[in-house]
Amino acid sequence: MTSRTTPHTAPLAVAADLLALLGDTRTEPRADDQLEALTLAVAADLPVLLWGEPGIGKTAALTRLAEELDLPLTTVIASVHEPTDFSGLPVLGDDPAVRGVAMAPPDWAVRLVREGRGLLFLDELSTAPPAVQAALLRLVLERRVGALTLPPGVRIVAAANPRASAADGWELSAPLANRFVHLRWTHEHDVVVRGLGGTWPRATLPRLDPLRLPEAVDHARRAVCGLLGARPTLVHRLPGDETRRGGPWPSPRSWDMTLRLVAFATVAGSSRDVLSSLVRGTVGDGPGFELLAWLDRMDLPDPEELLADPAAAVLPERGDRRQAALEGVVAAVRERPARDRWDAAWALLARAAETGPPDLVVVPATTLAALRRDDWDVPTDIERLAGTIGLSRRAARPAAAARGRR
Repeated sequence: MTSRTTPHTAPLAVAADLLALLGDTRTEPRADDQLEALTLAVAADLPVLLWGEPGIGKTAALTRLAEELDLPLTTVIASVHEPTDFSGLPVLGDDPAVRGVAMAPPDWAVRLVREGRGLLFLDELSTAPPAVQAALLRLVLERRVGALTLPPGVRIVAAANPRASAADGWELSAPLANRFVHLRWTHEHDVVVRGLGGTWPRATLPRLDPLRLPEAVDHARRAVCGLLGARPTLVHRLPGDETRRGGPWPSPRSWDMTLRLVAFATVAGSSRDVLSSLVRGTVGDGPGFELLAWLDRMDLPDPEELLADPAAAVLPERGDRRQAALEGVVAAVRERPARDRWDAAWALLARAAETGPPDLVVVPATTLAALRRDDWDVPTDIERLAGTIGLSRRAARPAAAARGRR
């Protein structure tokens, strides 16, 4: 008697094999500022909120992150839950008058506590109604769900679509928004194409240098405290409109988060782009850019050290920082004018023109020339610079004329 295969079994088995092959992907090391910013914020144990259009790969990125960090992934879609799912369901005991009423946590919270670690992914956050958002406040800030406290090994990441593209979307409440590091999630064409071909970028945690820990903490504290000491109005600035309140804005809480992120980025040696995403995603664009500028000034060489030995001076490589360093030297000469300091500044400008873009010297040289006293001879370094500055100015005129004709 010949056995027959059940008609529905074989086709589904083949389909399962095909699905397995389609899902068989690998990862590769690849520089990705988005992933680095995300992994740094997760390492710093700060709640992260990824903003991006639907279908752009936020959930897939979180899945890869959980795999790379070897953390169990727990996904909770906030919009389909009730407030009691986060604050806990009241459960009456034998004697409520004596023992009180316990708040029973949901099963996913119990699993996370049992595991002792994990990645809690709060998806579709912008579709959660205000009552659910209010219940999430305690979870995101205090890590409390009902009567349970999530262990330190649990990290929290959320995802949201902009209100215009969210199904029945809501703006985030200001208290909830201020508890997150907001990161914009976009797609890169070549990353998507290579990923669809079976290879996605690896979400590895940047290496944290243990020797730089004290230095990084001091650096972060000096930066944040120095800026807020000079700009006290930045300590707390609640945006005026509802949409901006649902994003990053400065408060003592978000500045504390920023300080932590600056320290982590310093230890990891992260790029300026990664640091910019983290800082602006925590306190907003305006205060974030001010902090980045403050950090740049902190990292500039001391003008007095440059003037003391122009021949051995080490100037920043990046153009904007090099120009800021040269302008700082000129400002130091203006503050304490002396013939030897004026000559040293010219020697430094001549060296800068020889070792970097000469156009960066034009403005500082023009300002320095105006500081000359009648009894100061013209140094030979001015003659070395004259041709460079003249060429830079002549090159700038056609460009300026072209802009004027537009």
